[in-house]
Amino acid sequence: MKNIALVLAGFLVVCLLFVGWGVSVSNQLVTLDEGVKEKWSQVENVYQRRLDLIPNLVNTVKGYAKHESEVLLQVTQARAQVGQVKDLPQFERSQSQLSGALSRLLVVAEKYPELKADRNFLELQSQLEGTENRIAIERMRFNESARDYNKYVKSFPESLIANFRGFHEKAYFQSDAAAKVAPKVEF
Repeated sequence: MKNIALVLAGFLVVCLLFVGWGVSVSNQLVTLDEGVKEKWSQVENVYQRRLDLIPNLVNTVKGYAKHESEVLLQVTQARAQVGQVKDLPQFERSQSQLSGALSRLLVVAEKYPELKADRNFLELQSQLEGTENRIAIERMRFNESARDYNKYVKSFPESLIANFRGFHEKAYFQSDAAAKVAPKVEF
């Protein structure tokens, strides 16, 4: 009788340890998942900052370059498309199109020496450059967070709990294939 009680107590302790471990893994999965979501939200935040700056930049350039309406229209259209995006690949494509349109806008600005000397334009250009740097940093932080999450979700035995609870691997933010080719700057 004493042995049965001891075995039962041992089995109960093992079960409690297993349940405790499962709860701990589950909580860690939630923490890592929320971390990835937070980092993605910050990526969207810096993209929103860029979108908020674009109308000011476009209006400043418009004043000097009235006949460059095609480039200004492309920037405006690309900005509008970004707000309609729902998934990561589509988001990446729309941001890439916006980056290309902004690059063309800055090339247009190079054609107008009086614009390049304008304090407002220089400030906006500086803000846009700072925003682009922030975007790069936040993308990197998002990818680091996704990496840590993915390592945990794929690790054994945590993967058992992750699969049971419906936690799946997160996608990394990847650059557009065109970004691998250095842009040509011509004057």
